[in-house]
Amino acid sequence: MKDALLATVTEEVAAVLAFEALLAHEEKALIAAQPLAALPEIIGEKTALTERISGLEKERDAHLNALGFPGGFAGMEAAAEGDARIAEQWTLLCAAARRAKQGNNNNGVLIRTRMEYNRKALAALQVAPSKAGFYGPDGRVPGV
Repeated sequence: MKDALLATVTEEVAAVLAFEALLAHEEKALIAAQPLAALPEIIGEKTALTERISGLEKERDAHLNALGFPGGFAGMEAAAEGDARIAEQWTLLCAAARRAKQGNNNNGVLIRTRMEYNRKALAALQVAPSKAGFYGPDGRVPGV
């Protein structure tokens, strides 16, 4: 039974590392001048990976429960105390999850910054300048 838990946690580490790499790819796309071409594919991949990670987490909790441990962090901490292989994978998973969380937070800042820039640009375009500032068809400023 511990082997099944170990296999699940190892698979979870791989999935979170893939998610972390995808976040780095997303960051590059968000920094690019024209990110729209890359973002739909990235969003699809992120959705698939988050669903996979969620499924692995549920599977991990089921293995923990079968071994008599509670689910979640507390159960993994207890299971890791008695098995060096599980402890190693759990440490890798926690580190990868922290990095992925930071990467996701960074990308959130980039998205909010881009949205604020777009909001300000749109507001600037929506300001109607006075007609006196435009040249007429004859090349003159009306009223002058």
